[in-house]
Amino acid sequence: MTTNPTFMPSASADPTEPGPTGRRLFVLDTNVLMHDPTALFRFQEHGIHLPMMVLEELDRAKKGVSEVARNVRQVSRFLDDLIAGASKEEIDRGLPLPGPLGQRGAAANGRLFFQTQPTRLSLPASLPGNTPDHDILSMALTLQQDHPRCQVTLVSKDINLRIKAAILGLHAEDYYNDQTLDDVNLLYAGTRELPADFWDSHGKELDSWQDSGRTFYRVQGPDVANWYPNQGLFQASPETGFIVRQLRGAEAVIEILRDHAAPNHAVWGITARNREQNFALNLLLDPEIDFVSLLGAAGTGKTLLTLAAGLAQTLDVKLYREIIMTRVTVPVGEDIGFLPGTEEEKMTPWMGALMDNLEVLAPQESGDWGRAATADLLSNKIKIRSLNFMRGRTFQNKYLILDEAQNLTAKQMKTLITRAGPGTKVVCLGNIAQIDTPYLSETTSGLTYVVDRFKDWPHGGHVTLRRGERSRLAEFASERL
Repeated sequence: MTTNPTFMPSASADPTEPGPTGRRLFVLDTNVLMHDPTALFRFQEHGIHLPMMVLEELDRAKKGVSEVARNVRQVSRFLDDLIAGASKEEIDRGLPLPGPLGQRGAAANGRLFFQTQPTRLSLPASLPGNTPDHDILSMALTLQQDHPRCQVTLVSKDINLRIKAAILGLHAEDYYNDQTLDDVNLLYAGTRELPADFWDSHGKELDSWQDSGRTFYRVQGPDVANWYPNQGLFQASPETGFIVRQLRGAEAVIEILRDHAAPNHAVWGITARNREQNFALNLLLDPEIDFVSLLGAAGTGKTLLTLAAGLAQTLDVKLYREIIMTRVTVPVGEDIGFLPGTEEEKMTPWMGALMDNLEVLAPQESGDWGRAATADLLSNKIKIRSLNFMRGRTFQNKYLILDEAQNLTAKQMKTLITRAGPGTKVVCLGNIAQIDTPYLSETTSGLTYVVDRFKDWPHGGHVTLRRGERSRLAEFASERL
């Protein structure tokens, strides 16, 4: 336990006094630092306490090449920088933490405390659980007893540990700083319905023109301020669709959507079956859009549309040299163990969705020989790669598909997207309602993160697919089960 800590006292208020003007003391669980190494700098002016058991668990988890091991090593480097040159007395008083990340020269806000003495309080021997959790709970209870005027909060990603803390009378919280949104329902959908009187209120200074067979309108009005680049606009009656091309304050340039629901505008034999799929194909086929994200439940056509657009641009117009497809290898059930073969052979069991969709896209009327030739051609143009070997690579003139992207963290997503070189298009697919990775939720998924961060970029686009088109059985099961 640390000696009576001083949380950066000010002349105006007691620093240990709880409430809006006071400071709080957060006891961090190991999994918080494993999840986000920068959590040390995310608590503003409040104090952070690290029990000795947390340092022990960090030491045990530092070896390896996993994302967790890399995060742990980064935490150790942060702690080493903070503690460098500090005396024993300074450590007991608390080490000053720098301000928010990214602000150069930011004044120190909170303080970092370490456990320097054994805990006085011990939990009942009959309390079930493991020793590390009990040590952390004992430390938090000791701090709560020593500082009755300060709110001590245990921060953990472990739900069961938070439940235990609440039973013992400790205030416990999840780590919220990694959340992109407070509510997943606020996530940008990529489409927007225009009001029935839109053209009456926005058509007074309307300009229209055509360029290379494309029709554009320049509109002005109050609704324009709420639009985003490459957002899909539609009116239910009459059925019309537009895509936002330019935004300048209260003025926007919109383009009439290319109707891929018509057979003459089919993409590798695939036509859009609903409005959202039509918007998605327009984004996927636009060479000016470098990043596309597609969200949707099972059976909404994410992979099929993406592959059809990729094949059309790779084999027909030769905009890209090849298609690279990858995904996170997180099993739904138990792991089946070691998989033999090369990198591509090891990834094949994870790429069932790719194979299923290629069967749909391959021509069926050309006979066995024709289908075999097509399959051989497609295998030469579609490469399957593992995420484990992406660091340091650069993809040029490639069509990169990240499938099941909801299982990626924000940091992993950044690592993958920054692999894109000149002429490369990145497409992220996923369903944030089907997250299989521990400690990730709908609001903290890397897919949610990139959808929110790319919505303002003129070369990015997003569509949330609403309607299932796989089969009536699949759609009913998706809604009812």
